[in-house]
Amino acid sequence: MVRPAEGVVVFVQVIQGQVTDAGKVRAAFDRWAQELAPGATGWLGSTAGVTEDGRFIALARFESEQAARRNSDRPEQDRWWAEASKLFTGEASFKDSSDVTVDVTGDPDAAGFVQVMQGRGSDPERARELMGQDSAAWAAFRPDVVGSVAVGHEGGAYTMAMYFTSEAEAREGERKEPPPKLKAQMEEMQQLSIGEPEFFDLKQPWLYAPR
Repeated sequence: MVRPAEGVVVFVQVIQGQVTDAGKVRAAFDRWAQELAPGATGWLGSTAGVTEDGRFIALARFESEQAARRNSDRPEQDRWWAEASKLFTGEASFKDSSDVTVDVTGDPDAAGFVQVMQGRGSDPERARELMGQDSAAWAAFRPDVVGSVAVGHEGGAYTMAMYFTSEAEAREGERKEPPPKLKAQMEEMQQLSIGEPEFFDLKQPWLYAPR
């Protein structure tokens, strides 16, 4: 995953839905990456996968909203989606956002495990401030975290993808006791949360990047 250059507005499209055959969905997205990605100007990469209970989620990153629209308007994109959408049980949902924060400390494209969290917060601005604090200390405390993409939606809702070296190292990292300063930040983040977040554990993440 490329860290956005200074001033580059990253636009993310979050796609999700229920599927019954993860293998067929993966084949469809592999085909998109092979055949359609070369013509998707401004596409920066995608993270996707299916949880063990059949919940599909994808984050497609573009350099701008215009780039995403250009991609959506291509006839070949229409034809591809007409086929791919048949693999969903019911309608897939799309959420677009240009409220995007990318943090890269390692190589997310080599992540062995991705956890996507969706929830709602009472103060998105404060949450953003907290996420930007003490990045070096966080990187030292959790070397298993190689990157994150946080996407803000309307009404304080958010989607956040965390990229880990492996699931085993992520679980081990979760059990570690953070230093007092980082613990205080974690506790404040939890206080900003409204209700329980939903987690999507992508044990075999599909990570696509422009060639």
